[in-house]
Amino acid sequence: MEVCIGDKVMSKSRKKRIFDIIQIGNDEDRVSRGFDILIMAVILINLFLAVFETFENAARYQDILNIAELVTVIIFTVEYILRVWTSDYLYSDDENRWRAVLRYVLSFSGIVDLLSFLPYYLPVFFPAGIVAFRMFRVIRILRLFRINAYYDAFNVITNVLKNKKDQLLSSIFIILVLMAAASLCMYSLEHEAQPEVFRNAFSGFWWAVSTLLTVGYGDIYPITMLGRLFGICITMLGVGMVAIPTGILSAGFVEQYAQLKEIDEDTKDKDKQYVLLEMKEDSLWTGMKIRNMMLPAELKPVIIRRGERTIEPSQNLIIRAGDILVLAAEGCEE
Repeated sequence: MEVCIGDKVMSKSRKKRIFDIIQIGNDEDRVSRGFDILIMAVILINLFLAVFETFENAARYQDILNIAELVTVIIFTVEYILRVWTSDYLYSDDENRWRAVLRYVLSFSGIVDLLSFLPYYLPVFFPAGIVAFRMFRVIRILRLFRINAYYDAFNVITNVLKNKKDQLLSSIFIILVLMAAASLCMYSLEHEAQPEVFRNAFSGFWWAVSTLLTVGYGDIYPITMLGRLFGICITMLGVGMVAIPTGILSAGFVEQYAQLKEIDEDTKDKDKQYVLLEMKEDSLWTGMKIRNMMLPAELKPVIIRRGERTIEPSQNLIIRAGDILVLAAEGCEE
């Protein structure tokens, strides 16, 4: 009986170790970092294969390309199987193991992982030489940028878009209204002079989009005097219209970094009440997402220190061993 229990514990520990390895590795975990480098190398090899196969002289190296394709597909297949097997650690809030597996398989990341190798085994259903589906393997490289792990530019963009969504939607609405008005006006001014170019209002809308967004493809343009004068006005307005959402996003970036810096400095203020918790391997919250911590109302996660980095605790951030959680204790006595 003790042997069986020991085997189960060892199996569970081995499974947890595999989960840690195939996730984004900490700088201290060399095995996990090596796995990340391996996957990145395989992704870059696939990208190279996709580009190289478009050249005429690629046919003479077809045998080598096929072997490289097979090896990389096997690596992706093994990785996908391991991720399915350890999905109960990824979704630790779900006690049902099969439901956790289903959540991963149906997730965006799981679908991309599956499509990165499945077309190779099903050439009948994916007859295009799988070149198009190889692009899914390039998408996987996003995992290696630690988008949700560190408070970097990717995470900032998400927070800025969420905080400034009302202002952005207002500016986008103004741009759409201006595009519609510009397309109708240009159609009225240019239709008689260029009936084949400005056939309808949609043709004018295409011109308005390329002009207001300062793209200027040059495939459609006014030739009448009034049309050109109107085009100059729209071009100048387009510069201002593009500047509106740019200014909103720039201000949002400044606010986010200023807020993070302020929070970081506040945690050093001894007059304020904060709780610092260092996460161990066997800690209750290790491996859990912030949203599943079930904290009392008086405690609120403020920041997380991970080595030399300061991370904002987004709801989907997974807590790791070695993290230092900084919780604000509102209304608590010392």
